[in-house]
Amino acid sequence: MLEILFEDENLILIDKPAGLLVHKTRQAYGEEENALIQLRDQIGSWVAPVHRLDRATSGVLLFAKNEEILPALKAKFMDREVQKTYLTISRGIPQEKESLIDHPLTSERSNKAQEAQTRYRVLAETEIPYNSTGRYPTSRYSLLEVDLLTGRTHQIRRHLAHIRHYIIGDKKHGDNKQNIFFECQFGLQNLLLHAWKLSFRHPLDGQEISLSCPIPAHFRTIMQELGWAHIKL
Repeated sequence: MLEILFEDENLILIDKPAGLLVHKTRQAYGEEENALIQLRDQIGSWVAPVHRLDRATSGVLLFAKNEEILPALKAKFMDREVQKTYLTISRGIPQEKESLIDHPLTSERSNKAQEAQTRYRVLAETEIPYNSTGRYPTSRYSLLEVDLLTGRTHQIRRHLAHIRHYIIGDKKHGDNKQNIFFECQFGLQNLLLHAWKLSFRHPLDGQEISLSCPIPAHFRTIMQELGWAHIKL
């Protein structure tokens, strides 16, 4: 059963588990399990996703509960009126503890460069006595808070790869040596990217909706392994 974070007669926000599709896709043709179908059956109501999360990404996901409100909710994302904050664990420690990544990304559909901006802040850093790549006797990692200012496909994953601070567990844009190390050393099977917070004003009454999504067990486990169990999020 999906965890519901907020619900009224027009919209609903859930905690999407890692590994669950938002909806049916061509790439996953034939797979029946997805958040849209599960949520529809769970609440007995028509629902439609307002935005997307990658299959491997966990966290807060917004659905409309009727067709009338769906365009207004989507417009808020298009007009950048929604604040989207993520947590991730990346390889290395950025020199700048807080910075803006302003780097265009090529659209996978049109093959054209699109404006893309991501802001990050280092919440914690560590150095552990393991040789994860075969080059150095220790390995360094960062816990990052990331704000999406635009919404391109795989934007956070591609932007952090651009500055060479790859997300742990990212099999498409990440560092394969790090992924293998975390799987062998800590049993990690997931991407360490979590849609942590979502804030916006309700399109009908202007109510401020601002909530955070619990950090999943696999993410907490790695935080503990890296010495960050004491951090309150």
